[in-house]
Amino acid sequence: MGKPKHDEDTARPIGAYDPTGFVHAYVLDGKGGGKQLAGWPDIAAWRPADGVLWVNLDYSMEVAARWLVDEAGLDATVREALTDSDPRPRATAYDDNLLVIARGINVNTGAALEDMISIRGWFEPTRVLTLRRRRSRSVKSIGDDLQRNLGPRTTSELLATLIDRIVEHVGTHVDSLGDEIAAAEDEVLGERRGNDLRGKLADQRRRAIALRRFLAPQREALGKLAVTGVPWLDEVARGRLAQNADRMTRTVEELDAARDRAAVTQEELQSRLAELTNQRLYVLSVMTAVFLPLGFVCSLLGVNVGGVPLQNASWAFWALCGVFVVGVAIQLWIFKIRGWLGR
Repeated sequence: MGKPKHDEDTARPIGAYDPTGFVHAYVLDGKGGGKQLAGWPDIAAWRPADGVLWVNLDYSMEVAARWLVDEAGLDATVREALTDSDPRPRATAYDDNLLVIARGINVNTGAALEDMISIRGWFEPTRVLTLRRRRSRSVKSIGDDLQRNLGPRTTSELLATLIDRIVEHVGTHVDSLGDEIAAAEDEVLGERRGNDLRGKLADQRRRAIALRRFLAPQREALGKLAVTGVPWLDEVARGRLAQNADRMTRTVEELDAARDRAAVTQEELQSRLAELTNQRLYVLSVMTAVFLPLGFVCSLLGVNVGGVPLQNASWAFWALCGVFVVGVAIQLWIFKIRGWLGR
């Protein structure tokens, strides 16, 4: 029998968890691998002596939400934080346990990257619950590592690895956004303006603002997480968390710089477009000033009344053209000495 096809967010067969909100569960073996559990009965049969239990759920499903109430043994305050529809990133200690809420890049098909997904985690010394509504590449990659015996071995390592993956994806996306803004900046300064450059810059500023909404509090949450005093968080994990807090700080600073550069570039583009428009209007104004008196004379001589001088002289037309040439030359000379043609 062939190996069953798998959904991209889990190693379990398609349809095995969707109706219930059960995504996957592992019991870590302490060596980088883990035993995958089949469903709710296996979770109910787990005991702390078996190893660290990691359960990943889709909290939007009714069965999973009911399990959190009836079986998970969570305080109501913690449960509400884990299932909040739009939580802010934070890290809070409850005795020896940790509540961690972080935001990751949304790479799901058809979604905007800056529409960040919320990853919620409840970390106990021997049990970890992670909850999400939309698929997370960071969580999926850890499950893949466990199947290859390259995953975390303890609760402390699982927390540090999860934060590693989240910060890595966020940093990559912010760097990409910065590169896009730099390319737009070069396009403006190099006067190689493409189509809808103003629209691109406005979109980049909007994306930067949307990202910063969650990344600024996430920076503070990671900084707090690195110094949290729960006993099971070892020094190696604390060092990784401190490093990620520093990376997140730099990422937010780069995001602020990218947002400001986009604003400056947009202002420069608007200034250059306004200058170009003014130059064109100035040329039209000079042309109008030159031809206005010529048009006046032509209109005056073209009236359909008697008394127009030299009406029947054959040389009058050429004489009039000569007067016009001299008049235009005098006008241009006056414009030049006043500096009106040097703009």
